[in-house]
Amino acid sequence: MEFDDVLALDTEAGRAALAAATDLPDGDPLAAASALRARGFAPALAAAALTQVALRRRATAKFGPDAAVMLFTRAGLEQATRAPVARRRAERMAAAGARRIADLGCGIGADTIAFARAGLQVLAVDASPATAAVAEANVRALHLADSVHLEARDATEVPLDAVDAVFCDPARRTSGGRRVFDPRAYSPPWEFVAGLAQRVPLAALKLAPGIDHDLLPAGAEGEWVSVDGDVVEAAAWCGPLAAAPRRATVLRGDEAHELTGTGAERAPAGPLGGYLYDPDGAVVRAHLVAELAESLDGRLLDETIAYVTADVARATPFARCYAIEERLPIALKKLRAALRALDVGSLQILKRGSAHDVEDLRRQLRLEGSRDAVLALTRIAGEPAALLLRSTGARAAAAGR
Repeated sequence: MEFDDVLALDTEAGRAALAAATDLPDGDPLAAASALRARGFAPALAAAALTQVALRRRATAKFGPDAAVMLFTRAGLEQATRAPVARRRAERMAAAGARRIADLGCGIGADTIAFARAGLQVLAVDASPATAAVAEANVRALHLADSVHLEARDATEVPLDAVDAVFCDPARRTSGGRRVFDPRAYSPPWEFVAGLAQRVPLAALKLAPGIDHDLLPAGAEGEWVSVDGDVVEAAAWCGPLAAAPRRATVLRGDEAHELTGTGAERAPAGPLGGYLYDPDGAVVRAHLVAELAESLDGRLLDETIAYVTADVARATPFARCYAIEERLPIALKKLRAALRALDVGSLQILKRGSAHDVEDLRRQLRLEGSRDAVLALTRIAGEPAALLLRSTGARAAAAGR
C-alpha cells in the first residue's frame, strides 16, 4: 500500500470508505471490492480501505483496541513497537523524571503514543514526510495531539536543548525493505545514535536483538525483550536510566518478568539431571543464562550451549522446563528404531549446538506411532546427544501466578 493511499483514508471520503469496508464480512476480497464500488467509492479508495481493514485486524495483536482507529502501512506495522513494550518504556521514562522527550525515528507513532499517554510532551520526528503524516493521523485519532508536536526532518538536525529525554529508533532496513544487521548502516548513523547518551540526560535506544554487546554505549544497560516467547527488540538505557548491566524482560500476556545480572558470568557445566530448561530467547541474548542456572540450582549441559539441566523442576517464566525421560542414540537408524519402539508419531524437535536440519531429520525418521514427544538435539560435555523430553508446564505455572 502506497503512502498516498493511506493518507487518502484520513479524509472524510476515506473515513466513510473505511467504515463501509469494516462492516463487510471477512471473505471474498473481489466481492468486497465490488460492494464498495457499488456504494460509489472510487476503485483506488475502495482497495485502500480494504487493505487498511486487513492491516488493522493484524495490528490488533500489537496495538489492541487502538488498531481499530489507526492507519498502517505493511512496513510501518511490521517495524512498530508492540504496545505493551512501548508502554513499559514510557512508564520507565516518566518514573525517571522525563517530562519532555524527543522521539527520533517515530515511524507510525507507536512509542510517541505511549510517551504521550504517560504524561510526557513529545517532539516526534521522522525523516519521511509520508510516515510523519501517518503518525500525525494516528496521534489525532487517539486524541493525543495536545501532547505531541510532529515534524518531518532528519533526526541529526533536531535541536535537543529543549528536551530532557530522548528516544531513538534508527531505521534498520534498506529502502528496498531488506533488514540491516550492521549498526554502521543504520539511519541515522550509529555514531549519532550512540552519541545521544552524551547529549541528553535521559536517553534510550531501540536496537535489533542481535546487537553486539560491545557496541552499547559505555555504562548503558542492555535490555532484551521477548513477547510470548518471541524476542522482539533490544534497548540501551543510558545515564540515570541504567539500573543494571544487563536485563532480560519477558512479557507473557499481562505479566512482565525481569532477570538482571552482569551478563559476563559463565555457568558451570555438570552432569545430566532429571530436567532440562530451554531458556527464553531474551535470557540468551542478554547473556544471562548463568544467572538463570543459579536461580534454578542448575548447570549447563555443555559450556558452549544454553541448555540448563537441574535435579528438581522449578517454575520459571524465563525458560521452558522438560522432564528428561531418556537419552537416545544420535545415529539416524538407531534413533529411528528407538522412537518407533516408543510408539512416537508426532515429534517436536528442539536443538541447540546441533547441525541437524530439523525438517530433514523429521522426514528421515518417518514416524507413524500414536504418541506425541519432544526431542532435544544438543551436546553434552562436547558430545552430540539426543534427549527424549516431556513438558512439565512449569513455565506456564510461573507466568500464571
